[in-house]
Amino acid sequence: MSLARLRSTGLARRQLTAPWRRWASTGHGEEHGSFPKEDFATPFWRNAIIVAGLAAVAYKYAPEPGDNVYLTRWIAMYTTPAAQWLDMNAQNTALRAEVAENTRLTTSAKQPAVHRYRYPQSFEQASPFLVGVGTQADLSDLVVKGK
Repeated sequence: MSLARLRSTGLARRQLTAPWRRWASTGHGEEHGSFPKEDFATPFWRNAIIVAGLAAVAYKYAPEPGDNVYLTRWIAMYTTPAAQWLDMNAQNTALRAEVAENTRLTTSAKQPAVHRYRYPQSFEQASPFLVGVGTQADLSDLVVKGK
């Protein structure tokens, strides 16, 4: 038995007999936190009461909905009038209707039906013998479309 083989078996035997390692821990840091007293005297509730009071005052002294305040006049100065929007919408609707009609016309268009024969040589295949006078049509100027 070679020295390398002896060494590898000893290493393997040592690994099998070694105890399993446990990486989990149940240690406690023994830290006891002190939490603040829970009540409505925190800054959050103070700010909430202040905001509610300001909202009530703003609602009481705000102008009526029908009043023409400076902010409403300033916004109206930079917006497009309703009559102009109606005109633009009517013009756009007319253009869209025209485009829809053109689209419908082009999609519903069909080429005329062409009857193509599978075997156009059948016109020339008839026998010229034993045909009575006036019983056969003149096919001399007949043009057959193949494809």
